[in-house]
This record gives sequence, structure tokens and C-alpha cells, in this order.
Amino acid sequence: MMRKIFLPTILLVLAYGFWFSPNFKEISAGVAIFLFGMLFLEEGFKAFTGGLLERLLRQTTDSTWKALSFGVVSTTIMQSSSLVSVITISFLGAGLIGLAAGIGIIFGANLGTTTGAWLIAGFGLKVKISAYAMPMLVFGIILVFQKSKHLKGIGYILAGLGFLFLGIHHMKEGFEAFRDTIDLTKFAVAGYPGILLFTLIGVFATVVMQSSHATLVIIITALAAQQITYENALALAIGANVGTTITAILGAMSSNVQGKRLAGAHLIFNVVTAVIAIVFIYQIGTGVDWISRNVGIAADDYTLKLAVFHSVFNLIGIVAMLPFTGHLVDFLMKVMPEKILPKATPKYLNDSAIELPDTAIEAVRKETMHLYDNAFAIIAHGLSMHRHDILSEKDLNQIAVESTKVMPIDIDYEYENNVKGLYSDIVGFISRAQTSMDPHQADELFALRAAGRDIVEAIKDTKHLRKNMMRYISSDNSHIRAEYNKIRVYLGSVLRRLAETEKWGDDPAQILSLDNIKIEMEENDITVNGMLETLIREGNISPLMATSLMNDAAYAYDVTKNLVQMGEVLFARGDQAMKDAERAIALDDDDVAEVLEMTKDQ
Repeated sequence: MMRKIFLPTILLVLAYGFWFSPNFKEISAGVAIFLFGMLFLEEGFKAFTGGLLERLLRQTTDSTWKALSFGVVSTTIMQSSSLVSVITISFLGAGLIGLAAGIGIIFGANLGTTTGAWLIAGFGLKVKISAYAMPMLVFGIILVFQKSKHLKGIGYILAGLGFLFLGIHHMKEGFEAFRDTIDLTKFAVAGYPGILLFTLIGVFATVVMQSSHATLVIIITALAAQQITYENALALAIGANVGTTITAILGAMSSNVQGKRLAGAHLIFNVVTAVIAIVFIYQIGTGVDWISRNVGIAADDYTLKLAVFHSVFNLIGIVAMLPFTGHLVDFLMKVMPEKILPKATPKYLNDSAIELPDTAIEAVRKETMHLYDNAFAIIAHGLSMHRHDILSEKDLNQIAVESTKVMPIDIDYEYENNVKGLYSDIVGFISRAQTSMDPHQADELFALRAAGRDIVEAIKDTKHLRKNMMRYISSDNSHIRAEYNKIRVYLGSVLRRLAETEKWGDDPAQILSLDNIKIEMEENDITVNGMLETLIREGNISPLMATSLMNDAAYAYDVTKNLVQMGEVLFARGDQAMKDAERAIALDDDDVAEVLEMTKDQ
């Protein structure tokens, strides 16, 4: 109901303002152009997130101080705490970074965003920036229409800066003209009532525009035109700081619980910082005067003093909150616990993860790991072996000999309820994500989709293998029982080695060790190594048993092949170049045949 009323109300207020004053029209147009520039700037920086930003984010999250520094630097460069927040939520939702690191980045982003006030107050109001805006817009728009992703990104950034400068120019002109008709300082409110009132106004303005930068530009240009008092401007800046959390909250609504926790941390930090700033506003103001005198800022240069205040109170918030980061993480995990989801429910596929190519790829990789985790249990039970036994250090031969009782499992039911739907969700997510990716990134998604298909095929082959296995692992014929136990032991060892590869996937040697399984797979082919003929010739098994064994050996071969193909894609870590190198030197079918031929010759 509120949403339906909110937008029409805003539109009516703006329409009345346009009718009431042409100067208000220019100020509003300046705000709109500025916000449009912010959108262009964010779009431009997103063009460069497919590598550099992600690598930096991974490398700067192993300590709180590094994460804090990353937040400061990235926000200073991109001039958008909203973009940094969205990127951080995307990485957190995809499981690429931890909650503590995400909180550190958000703390740093709050300090980094204060550089915008410095640029506007120190440069934007003292130079005719509209002269710079026009060339930026011309060159930027030309580059936007280029096919190259990076040229297009540079074009968006240039055009974004041009629109930002143009917006600031129109707001500045509008407020200066406004001064000649209406003096807004008549509405100033002194003391703490004014501080609280204007803090709320600052929150409201930022929630409406979803940009603290835009609110700060309005505050600074209005202050420069003497349309608001310095004290009320400080309160508006505090409110803008709280209002900016709405972007993170909206971004987290489409994320998983980790993203929601980060949005909660952002809100708590900004509210605590705002409370400290309001309670000690006069003491902080005295400190700002002292700093200003010592750095050469004039006593009546209120716009630059506002920039100093903005940086100081955010820095105070970081100093106050940083020691309690661990407690904040514990609190958020307690009030927002991880929900126990059904096995077939996606854990990582959410709209926030699809924002960036790298997070989308990582979300698909982790979800396919989730798919494999579900499949592992089905395959293990299909072999009548316990998952915990396979993952232990127990002798698999002994486990197979001792576990002659067939485990009850309906593979069709398990597949329909715990695998099929999840795999469909992964395929659907990939089809949505690939539209914004370059060919190399899309290829990685296709490889992951193929890994998911390999998992599905391995389950289906296990189902076929199980039909005869259920009868023969408890057979009175020790020979057929032994052959089926060999199949069980071999597939159990494949699952065990894949688990080891998953655990140590950062080591390229672990991925390449899967080549050994390919070679063993060929060596253990009962139809090739002559074992089947020997068993028949010596009368150890009947022709019917031999047919079953031959078919089931083929199914076991296919299960192994599918699982190894999956492992080579799914468990590879590192950057794309490392993954490509690992896949390039992995043995293909011809290589395996050549190795076996060389072994025979020796």
C-alpha cells in the first residue's frame, strides 16, 4: 500500500515545485542528471569487474585491515559506495569471501565515500566544471557505441563523469538563483531539535534518490549558496550516511542469508556512527575547526569544513566499531541463522550472484558441488556402501566383504527429489547469466553445465549397475561375488580420491592426479584385460553371470568416466588461465591409450 502511495506523492510534489519555481526545476534537473551520471559510472566500472576487481577482492580479504583498505580505495576510485556494497554482497552470496571481510569492506566504503564531498567542495564548486562536462559527454557517448567491452566501459565512465559534472553545475546554478527569490535559511532550526529534524530529512532524501553522493551534492551546493545553515548541513550529512544503507538492504533482498547479514552490519554501523555524531556533534564540530585551521581551510569555507566533518565522523565510527567486528559477526549469525534447506533447494543461485560474471560462475560451481554432494550419497548407497566409510581411511576391500547386505534405496525417487530439480535450476541460472558474459566466461559456464550432466549420468549408470549387484553381492558363487565387490571397491576408491581432490583443489597436482584414474579405468576394463574369458573358460561363472558382469563393468566404466570429467571441471581452483592450463595438459582418450600401449611394451 505504501509503495503505491509513495511514487505518486513524490511526482505530485515535484510537479508542484516545477509550477511554483523555475529555479526548483533547474535544481531537480541537476539532481536527475547527477543520478543518471551515477548509473553510467556504475555501468562503466562493471565492465572492468571481470578480472581485476575480483582478484583484488580475493587478495584483500585475508585480514580485516586489508578488507578495510580495499573498501576505502575502491570507493574512492569508483565514487560509489553503492556499487562496492552490491559487489561485496554478490561475492559474499557466492561464498567467495567471509562475513568478517565483507563487514571490513563496508566499513572502508563508508570512509571512501567521503572523498566525494572533498571533490565537490574543493573542486566542483570552485571551477566551472560544466566546461569539462561537454567534452567528456561527447567522447564518452562515442565510446559507448563501440563493440569492445573495455572501450564501452571507458565510454560509460567518461559519460558518467560528464553527467555528474553537468548535474552539479545545474544544482549550483539553481540554488544561487533560488537565493534571489526564497531564502531557505528562514526554515533553519537551531539546537538538537534541528539536528534531529534535518538528520531525518537527510535520511529521507537519500532513501528517495538511493545515492548519498547525490544528497551530499545537494547539501554542499545549497550550503555554498547559503540556503541552509552549516549546523543543519552537518545533520543532513549524518542523515545521508544512514539513508545510503537502503541500497545495500535492497541488494541483499535478492541474496542469501550471508548477504542479508552484511546489509544488517551496514545498517548497524551507519546507525551507531550517526548516533555518535549526533550526540557529540558540537565536540566533533570543534575538532573540525581545529583540523581546518591546521590544514589551511578558511573559517568561513563551510563547504570544505562539511567535507572534513563527513570524513571525521565516519572515521570515528570505524574506530568505535572495528574492535567489535567479531562480536558483530556472532550477533548477526545468531539473529539471522542459516536455514536448513531441503537437499534440492539451491543455496547459491540468487539474483545478487548474477550481478557479476565471476560471482555468477562461482555460484554455479558451488551449486554444482551441492549437486555432487547429493549425488555422492545416492551413488554410495547404490553401491551398498556408507558415505562415511568411503570418506574414512578404512580398507575398502574389507568394507565390501563385510557389507553383503543390500542397502535399501530408491534411486529413481532420490533422483527426482534431490537431483533433477536442482540440476534444472542450475541450467536455468546459467541461461540467464551467460547473456552478460564474454565468450571465455560463457565457456566456463558451459563446462560447469556439462559437469552437472556428468553427475546426472553417473547416477543413472549407478541405477543400472545396482540391478544385478543387489543379487550378486550376496550370491553363493564366491567368484561372481568377488567380481562385483571389485567393482564396488573400485568405484568407492574413485569417490574417495575425488573427495581428496576436492579438499586439495588449490594444488594443480591434485587435479592432474585424476589422470591416474583414467589409466586405471582402462586397465580394469574386464572385457579388455581377459579376466572375463578366464572366468567363463574355467567354469567359475555361468554365461548369464558373464553377460551381467560385462554390462555392469561397462556401467562402472561410464560412472568413473563421468565422475572424472566432472572432477576436472568442478574441483579446479585458481584463475581462468590456471584452469585452462590444467585442462590443456590433462590426458584425453588418445593419451590414455598411448600410455597403456607404452606400459604393455615395457
